[in-house]
Amino acid sequence: MKTGEERLWHSLARQLRVDSIRSSTAAGSGHPTSSMSAAELIAVLISKHLRYDFANLQNPTNDHLILSKGHASPLLYAVYKAVGAISDQEMLTFRKFGSRLQGHPTPAIPWVDVATGSLGQGLAIGVGIALAGKYLDKLPYRVWALLGDSEMAEGSVWEAFDHAAYYGLGNLIAILDMNRLGQRGETMHGWNGSIYAARARAFGWHAIEIDGHDTDAIDRAYCEASPPRNQPTLIVAKTMKGRGVSFLENKDGWHGKPLSEQEASKAIQELGGESSILIEVPKPLPGTPAAPPSVSPLKLPTYEIGAMLATRKAYGDALKALGASRTDFAVLDAEVCNSTFAEEFAKAYPGRYFEMYISEQQMLAAAVGLSARHRVTFASTFAAFLTRAYDFIRMAAISRANLKLCGSHAGVSIGEDGPSQMGLEDLAMMRAVHGSTVLYPCDPNQTAHLVAAMLDYAGISFLRTTREKTPVLYPASERFEIGGSKVVRQSRADQAAVIAAGITVHQAIKACDELQQEGISARLIDAYSVKPIDQQTLYEAATATGGRLVVVEDHWPEGGLGAAVMEALTANCAREPLALKLVHLAVREMPGSGTPQQLMDAAGIGTRRIMQAVRELAK
Repeated sequence: MKTGEERLWHSLARQLRVDSIRSSTAAGSGHPTSSMSAAELIAVLISKHLRYDFANLQNPTNDHLILSKGHASPLLYAVYKAVGAISDQEMLTFRKFGSRLQGHPTPAIPWVDVATGSLGQGLAIGVGIALAGKYLDKLPYRVWALLGDSEMAEGSVWEAFDHAAYYGLGNLIAILDMNRLGQRGETMHGWNGSIYAARARAFGWHAIEIDGHDTDAIDRAYCEASPPRNQPTLIVAKTMKGRGVSFLENKDGWHGKPLSEQEASKAIQELGGESSILIEVPKPLPGTPAAPPSVSPLKLPTYEIGAMLATRKAYGDALKALGASRTDFAVLDAEVCNSTFAEEFAKAYPGRYFEMYISEQQMLAAAVGLSARHRVTFASTFAAFLTRAYDFIRMAAISRANLKLCGSHAGVSIGEDGPSQMGLEDLAMMRAVHGSTVLYPCDPNQTAHLVAAMLDYAGISFLRTTREKTPVLYPASERFEIGGSKVVRQSRADQAAVIAAGITVHQAIKACDELQQEGISARLIDAYSVKPIDQQTLYEAATATGGRLVVVEDHWPEGGLGAAVMEALTANCAREPLALKLVHLAVREMPGSGTPQQLMDAAGIGTRRIMQAVRELAK
């Protein structure tokens, strides 16, 4: 004999299935069968266990629901209809041009914390939200992440398992919708749920195996998983793709395929027809919001002109200074904090520092999760190793995350470690991120000011730092704006202009000074803001020198500073034609080991090659 609660769950699950079919059929695309397998899991969750106030999105104790299997978005949008957040009419705009109900969820929808759809990211981001809840917000909200079994093959999922257990995130509950069928057939482990459960337990998780269509078992599992348990929990739910419709249930070949109007009509009839059940979601528990961030006057570190210091050290010093001034941000690092110098912040403010070890994907995911909880987050590692997490950075832009990234040990100038440690793609990689900011300082005082500017600059910012100590060029009182540049050498007699950033600024200074003794005057621009770049200063330099420019960068020629300069000048030349005679010096051959100067000279970005390029243009 079913209770009233169980009858509600079954009716609601049928409605969620019907609406998943209706919206995807109306769109002519989508993943209805992937949505249908999790209907009971979600019906029990939203009607009894998810604590969320849809009328007050800013309630600090709201739970968080992450649809890691983002292709099951028809299910999520059916939920929004069932709780009264959207109308049936809006639900049927799914995947239509201009609709906020896109193919995969994004924060264009106010109840979505982060964008999903690139599989293997949802749980890792949930770790970041759970970290904020336990250690920073100190509030009783829970993070529920619905995963698909196909994405369990992603390494980032297991990075998340590792870190969630390490940090004791009992407020994180992963629900595995184990429906056996992936895009092209059976998943790696099919319905062998014991494998997933054993792996979870090996990582230190609590694991529960259930029938994912048994609402009573689902209810008991959710109760068992909830805090005060100090372990994260994985619920392995055996389900069937296309559940409830005879010609879809557990049938291969239906992944990502909507039903035709005729098929949809038959399926809906089999499910019992359309309905409009409205659910009142349980309200959040009371909780005191975190104290408003405290702000005190900022005292940035200062460095004397001529002193020798690496910009990576200035990055760490600036983080520590910001930590004393502001409490609204956190810092992450991937077990290289004694190289990036994020350790300066970690030692001073351990409660706001999270060690991510050698797990760059988890580091970026945690940063996105912290950002979803309104925490500006700095994350640092070697520039080369950010490439491992590039998909997370790309998705972070869709999530509208507020991230501050630092990549140290960039370019051949790192020296003897060799090419495996050299970031030579990072400027191109980060410039390609939508709405990103890319900064490459050459000087410690400049670095400190740019780190401070990044903190309040919305979106994804990337700071490239240098391993080698270099001389301080600018006084501590100098100001550096994002989008600006500095003209280091200039005269009315300039015969060419050298455009550099970071380590090559120092090579170019020596070149310009020696050229001056030969009677050749060259303008030197420190283009520390690579994106957005200072178009006006570049155009003025090109105009003053008859278009004779040398761009020199410690990066592959594709997509870095040279590309940024050309794009900027091309934009201006469209309005005011200008004949350019541009030499682009960049790393073009695979480097090896050597001293920094040997490697820069061998790559053709050292002082002598810059001088040669200017001489050729001056002729």
